Amino acid sequence: MAVKTWQTIKVHYCEHAGCDVKFEAETVFPSEHLPDLMPRVFAHRCSHAMQCNLFNQPACVWAGTNPVVDPFKEKAGRPGGDHAK
Repeated sequence: MAVKTWQTIKVHYCEHAGCDVKFEAETVFPSEHLPDLMPRVFAHRCSHAMQCNLFNQPACVWAGTNPVVDPFKEKAGRPGGDHAK
């Protein structure tokens, strides 16, 4: 039987939430009968999206309220994003 789970892809400090948040992917792994198939990603989410939706201002694309802001997108010129030194 296939296994469906949420996996953490990246941890990032979110200025809007004021804390570290996790970018997660809903991944489905094939059953043992079909080991040659690759896992499939069905959805993405932010671990803090529900709390951000309670704020009075739009948060980001992962909270579903502001499609322009993506806090997990890599910064231009900085290959590791905000954590690169």
